[in-house]
Amino acid sequence: MAFMARLRALAGRHPYFAVALAAGAGLRLVAMLGYPGALWFAGDSYVYVGAALRPQPNLSKTTGYSVFLHILEPFHSLTLVAGLQHLMGLAVAVMVYLLLRRSGVPQHWATAATLPVLLDGFVIEDEHMVMAEALFTFLIMLSMLIILWRSRIGWPMALLAGLLAGYGVVVRSEGLPVLVLFPVVLLIRGLRQDGGWHWRRWSAWLAAATMALGCVAPVAAYVAWFHSWHGSYTLSRSAGFYLWGRVSSFAECSVIKPPADEQKICPSGSPSSRRPPGDYIWHAPQVRHMAGGGPVTAANDALLRDFAIRAVEAQPLGYLHAVLDGLALSVEWPRKNDYPSAGTVYLYYFHPWPWTIPANHSWVAGGTAYSDAVQYGHATPSRIVRPFAVLIGGYQRVFYTYGPLFGLILLTGLGGVLRIRRRPGRWPVLAWSPRAGSMLPWATAIVLLVFPIAVADFDYRYLLPVLPFACLAAGLAFAPARQAAGPEPSPASHDDLSEVPDQVG
Repeated sequence: MAFMARLRALAGRHPYFAVALAAGAGLRLVAMLGYPGALWFAGDSYVYVGAALRPQPNLSKTTGYSVFLHILEPFHSLTLVAGLQHLMGLAVAVMVYLLLRRSGVPQHWATAATLPVLLDGFVIEDEHMVMAEALFTFLIMLSMLIILWRSRIGWPMALLAGLLAGYGVVVRSEGLPVLVLFPVVLLIRGLRQDGGWHWRRWSAWLAAATMALGCVAPVAAYVAWFHSWHGSYTLSRSAGFYLWGRVSSFAECSVIKPPADEQKICPSGSPSSRRPPGDYIWHAPQVRHMAGGGPVTAANDALLRDFAIRAVEAQPLGYLHAVLDGLALSVEWPRKNDYPSAGTVYLYYFHPWPWTIPANHSWVAGGTAYSDAVQYGHATPSRIVRPFAVLIGGYQRVFYTYGPLFGLILLTGLGGVLRIRRRPGRWPVLAWSPRAGSMLPWATAIVLLVFPIAVADFDYRYLLPVLPFACLAAGLAFAPARQAAGPEPSPASHDDLSEVPDQVG
C-alpha cells in the first residue's frame, strides 16, 4: 500500500509523463496480448537463440545478446524475453525524462522528448522481436545516465558505466565508437570546470581511465572467447563482408584497378544496376560462393576488406555520396518499402498471420531454427491473438517517427549543442556549448546513425537505437542556462525532480 501511495504521489507530481508512460505501457501490453511469445527476424533471431542454447561466438555477428538469452533460458519463455525488452524500452524513456528534469527542462518539454521512445510503433515491434536493439539501447542509456547524473563521478561508478557500455558493444558491434566517445567526454567534463581547464585534476584522469578500462574489458573477453573458438583475435569475421557490400553501391573496377587476386570479387554490372548493399551482399555470387569456405573465413574476410579499402581510396566521392544517401533515407518520407529489400522491411511490421520458422535449416551447429525455438520457448514459436494483433498492427502503420520529424529532432538537439555567442561590437557567432554533458547525447546519436551506414548500409532498424539519444539531446536544448555551482543535493531529499539543480553539464 505504501508503494502504491508513493507511486500515485509521483504520478501526481509528474502528470504529463505519467500519462505518456501509461500509454506506452498499454501499447506494449496490447503487443504482448496479440503476439504471445516473441517475433522473429529471420536468420538473426535464429543465430541468437541457437547461440543461447549452445554458447559460442558467431562468425558473422557478435552474440553478446545470446548471453542475455542464455541467462533466461531456464524459464523457457519467449514471453519473458519480450516482456523484459518492453520494460527496457519503458526504462529508457524514464531515464531520458529523469536526465531532462535533472537539467531543469520543464515537465511538458521533458515529456514531449520521451514520446517517440514510448509511442513509436516500430520501437514497440522491435522490442517484441528476438533481436539485440532493445538490450543495446538500454545498456548504453544506463551508462550515459551514470555519466551525466552528477557533474563529477568517482572511479567505481565510472568503471560500472564502462562495463555497461562495453557489454553493449558486445551485444551490438555497431556501438564501437561509444567506447572512445564516452571516456573522452567524461575526461572533458572532469577537466573543464568553472569555465576553465584544470589539467592536473587527477580524479578526472582516473575516472576516464577507469571507464576506458571498463569499456575494454567485456570486448577483450569476447575477443579472447572468439579466438578460443575460431583462432582470430576479433569480434567477428564479417567486417570485410559488410564493408564490401557498402562499396558495392559505387565501386567500379575500371577505376579501382584491383590486383589480380581481387579481380574475381569485383561487383558485377554498373553501380546503378545493383541492389542496395544490405540486400546485394546476400545474393552476389562473388562473395556468397568464395572459395575456401565462404566470405567469413579469415583469408576471405581480409581480401574483401582490402578490396573495400581500395575502392574508398580510389573513389572517395562515391563513398561520401553513398553515406550521404543513407543519411538522406533516415529523414525521407514516405519510407521506402523495399530498402534494403521488401523481405527485410516486411519483418519490421506486426502482421495478422504467424511467421513460419524453417524446420530444416541450421544457423548454429547442433539444431535447426525450429527445434531451437521450441527447445528455448517450450511452445509453438509463433502465435497470433485477434483483435489485439490487428489493433497494434494498425497502430504501428500510423504512429511512428516520420523521417522529417526524425530530422527535426536531430536539428533541435544540435541547437542545444551550438550556442549563439555575442561579443560587444562584433557579430554574433555560433560556438560549441561548453557543457560537454549536453554534447554527449547528440554525439552518441550521430555516431550510432552514421557508423552503420559508413561500414555496411542504411537500414530502418538501425534508426531505433539512435532515437532515444536524439530525443534526449533535443530535450536538453530546452534546458536553462547553467546555474551557479553549488553543493550537490542528495536526490533522496527531493520528492520533485524540478527542485534539483542542473547536474548535466
